[in-house]
Amino acid sequence: MFCGWDWGSTQHGICVIDDNGTVIKTWMIEHTEKGIAALFAELSQLGDPARIPVAIERGEGLVVGRIASAGHPVLMIEPASFKAARPRWGSAGAKSDAADAFMLADYARTDNHRLRRVEPVAQATRELATLVRARTALVQARTASSNQLWAILSEHWPGAAKVFHKLTSQVALAFLADYPTPQSAALLGEGRMRQFCHRHSYRGGKSAAALVGRLRAAPAAANPIAPKVLEAIIRGSIAQINLLNTEITHLEHELADALAAHPKTVLLESLPRVANVSLAALIAEIGPLLERCDNPEQVAALCGAAPVTRASGKSRSVGFRYTANKPARAAITGFADNSRHSSAWAGDCYRRARSRGARHPHAVRILARGWVRVIWACWTTDTPYTPSRHRGEQLLVAAT
Repeated sequence: MFCGWDWGSTQHGICVIDDNGTVIKTWMIEHTEKGIAALFAELSQLGDPARIPVAIERGEGLVVGRIASAGHPVLMIEPASFKAARPRWGSAGAKSDAADAFMLADYARTDNHRLRRVEPVAQATRELATLVRARTALVQARTASSNQLWAILSEHWPGAAKVFHKLTSQVALAFLADYPTPQSAALLGEGRMRQFCHRHSYRGGKSAAALVGRLRAAPAAANPIAPKVLEAIIRGSIAQINLLNTEITHLEHELADALAAHPKTVLLESLPRVANVSLAALIAEIGPLLERCDNPEQVAALCGAAPVTRASGKSRSVGFRYTANKPARAAITGFADNSRHSSAWAGDCYRRARSRGARHPHAVRILARGWVRVIWACWTTDTPYTPSRHRGEQLLVAAT
């Protein structure tokens, strides 16, 4: 028997068919504990859960976890592949949750040898991934808040937007808290700016005169809003960014603790330019791919580090791989871009790619593909990364 599960946020469609494609039973259940528990009880009456694989268009989440904990093999169906296969069951374009569940079950019946079975991820890795993604969401929220603040400042208080390099830094937020409007900074001179920088331990390398020069050089707003209104907006943005900074710092401490307890940390912590956040992302996003793939080239393809080749007759093209695990791509390319600044091998690989005409993002992906092979070797052999055992690194060091 084969089961198809068309999941949703409020209700689910489930269909079980036999080897011949005959429907045994169809359910429409609510997304509640009672509904899910009753469904698994009925499925267990049909046969051994281990012999009833469930096809679903997800590889993780609450529903997938419940299916796996009930003893059913979970078959992951890529939504794009399933969409391309829909004409098998008719060309009219009709759609319903129950029909989708049947099609998923039938797809599993005919193509189960092509589908990836979802294997459970280690608890430590799941927790690390949750922390990494939570921090990423907060950083994205901070970036959005910073952009909103910059938009207000550029229109009504341009000088304050140019004094310090990053609006999310503590010194920039402190400056805006002390001088939220042009009127409040009207008497600000080098002396007061010097005292402000000393009070907030400014380490940006610019003199008080240079900072005041930036402030005064900015153009004045032609039709500014009332100072009281501007101050209210600025203080609201400052409070929001300060809160996000605090929570990001808290999550980074939690990440450090989770990394210290993870068994794979020792394998990758000596990679070049890999700090806690980058290391956590590698283990959380690349780690599960390393566990379920047969070779590093499969991992590179899944995380978008390998291109897609399209060849037909005399034509052949190699292009960007759009269908990929995007968090994994961000993790491996971010690390690869940093590594080229301290690893001779990584820097040489990047420069050679650029000399062949590759743009910066393309060259970073080429380097990332090389790092996938290195990380694969470390992960699968339980060998910590050591530059002295990295042959490419040693050849370049010896040449210099």
